[in-house]
Amino acid sequence: MAKVTGIGGVFFLSKGEGKRLSAWYAKHLGLQMEPFGAAILRWEDDVAEDKGNTVWHVADHDSDWFSPSKSSFMINYRVDDLEAMIEQLTAAGIDILQGPEYHENGGFAWIMDPEGNKIELWEPKIWDEKNKK
Repeated sequence: MAKVTGIGGVFFLSKGEGKRLSAWYAKHLGLQMEPFGAAILRWEDDVAEDKGNTVWHVADHDSDWFSPSKSSFMINYRVDDLEAMIEQLTAAGIDILQGPEYHENGGFAWIMDPEGNKIELWEPKIWDEKNKK
């Protein structure tokens, strides 16, 4: 049977001007935009211990996991240094909704983009009890 082998891209509509929202992601989250307007995230550029994983999950319709966002999706972005990311976001006036939190599989924090989409930031670690802080 043919099967899905990974996430090939993440695509969503901007509520306003797509280039403006892309510029926000480039400025505050470090996404490097290609000339055609998208960022390409390559696993070989990721230096995390886990060598790269993508989690795919469907939440129940009554979940509050994405709140305060009204969006029906939330994107988890892998980051190379969660504490430095939080510092740069805070310095730019971007509120940290929650976190940092440290779990067996790494550190997490949550923010909102300018269009009200909740973003999960994750610094991955190998699944291990010692990764909790």
